Amino acid sequence: MATTLEIIRGISQALAYSYDGGHKEGYTDDGEAHVYGLQREEGDPILDKRVIDGFNVNFHGDKMRINYHSEVKLKEVQDSKFESNLESMINDVAKFLKKEYKKVTGDTLTLTGEGDLDAIVQSTSRVRSWVQASMWYKIGGIGDVEPVAEASADRLKDSYKKWLSLGKNDTAR
Repeated sequence: MATTLEIIRGISQALAYSYDGGHKEGYTDDGEAHVYGLQREEGDPILDKRVIDGFNVNFHGDKMRINYHSEVKLKEVQDSKFESNLESMINDVAKFLKKEYKKVTGDTLTLTGEGDLDAIVQSTSRVRSWVQASMWYKIGGIGDVEPVAEASADRLKDSYKKWLSLGKNDTAR
């Protein structure tokens, strides 16, 4: 069984080929294509018009948040399947992470979706918009991490509290 640090390092190493151009054989150091399901993977990264999209990952205790961002046209935003398309894009990224994690470490990565898609669309012009979406996943195998949402204990010493109370002088105005 892997430790928490080994799991986080494995995920970080799996993300090593998520840069723009990592999906082409000629642009990676290992000579393999790393396809992770983004729109920018279609065409040549140097010669073709670029679709601006990407993702990153944040860790919060035993959970991981996958953030996805993309430039979209207003016509796409008004489509009834827009949210489901965003959700499937983030799920494709999660599948990519699982596959690359298996290649890097030899172990399987368990990601369990928690909650709904959180998305915000911002307008850049009358035609184009910018979308930022995220989903939370629980990382399997991590058990020795404290959840982030728990309240911390008050560890302020009495001497600091006394010093801070000296600054509450109302007559100094």
